[in-house]
Amino acid sequence: MRAAVFHNAHDIRVEDVDVSKVSDNQVKIKVAWAGICGSDLHEYNAGPIFIPKDEESPLTGRKAPLTMGHEFSGVIEEAGANVDGLKVGDKVTINPLITGEVHKEKLIDMYKGFTFVGLGSDGGFADYVVVDKENIVKLQDDTSLELGALVEPTAVALQAIRESEMQFSDSVAVFGAGPIGLLTVIAARAAGAKDIIVFDLSDTRLKKAKEVGATYAVNSGNQDPIEFVKAHYPDGVDRTFEVAGVPITLNQAIQVTRARGMVTIVSIFEKAMEFNPMLLTSSGVRISSTLAYEPDIFEATVKMIESGQINPFPVITDYIELEDIVDKGFETLINDKSQAKILVKLSGEK
Repeated sequence: MRAAVFHNAHDIRVEDVDVSKVSDNQVKIKVAWAGICGSDLHEYNAGPIFIPKDEESPLTGRKAPLTMGHEFSGVIEEAGANVDGLKVGDKVTINPLITGEVHKEKLIDMYKGFTFVGLGSDGGFADYVVVDKENIVKLQDDTSLELGALVEPTAVALQAIRESEMQFSDSVAVFGAGPIGLLTVIAARAAGAKDIIVFDLSDTRLKKAKEVGATYAVNSGNQDPIEFVKAHYPDGVDRTFEVAGVPITLNQAIQVTRARGMVTIVSIFEKAMEFNPMLLTSSGVRISSTLAYEPDIFEATVKMIESGQINPFPVITDYIELEDIVDKGFETLINDKSQAKILVKLSGEK
């Protein structure tokens, strides 16, 4: 089968690989669609970051080279003997988080050691993938598999809302209008945000931010974010989300947040940065961070998408074939900031 295999930074190859055998507790999925995540992009651009390179992952026993892709959906092709509640033909999405299950609280357990399908084991940039039954989340028969491929990044945004302790009618600022930033706008709007101010350098992305619920979409190359926020909220906004992953936006995010408000870091930083803690100490701003999602958030994301309560579909900006994943996928996302979520077509089943 075809698979996009990570070997090293700037070295992802579409290769012919064998399909893994299905054990009693596993499911084989015919992949329909897979999204290119920001973390995938970081691995391509500056990795390995999460992908184990020199030593095998203690959770999966795998290391590079391995097949990438952790945002994907598909149809069950084969189920192991011990798999209950799932059958051949079911539409599914994947909760790719893998933990050691060493702590009873799921969120704490994740930070005791984690990896992901597609980063610590073979993932969804392939015609077929075999995963443990615990990672399978069933979709309704009439749910779009394109939307199914958007569950994982949407769950990241919903978890960010939880970590921010956002309340109904809060004012919100979002730094970065990439796919997770846009999904954070959607999630904040669904959670009852009063005003949502989005900052980015791409006018195309900012237009998309308005489409998905931003009150104001501001090009921070043309207008100072701190001045803009203070003109509307002199004391600062209640909740700010840093989704750009660069030092200047983290500093700006703190400065536009009110005392006792919360800045939530959602982005991945490719390298260390200098940071002055007095920005927090002298302002009373609190800071939180998030990486993935708790199981109930992932399940809630599926239900909210299927009920129409949230609609992540507008964040899709392009569809590509697997063979084009490097040039039209990774390289395009690095060089064309008008792009948000690019879906890779595998079977293309709807």
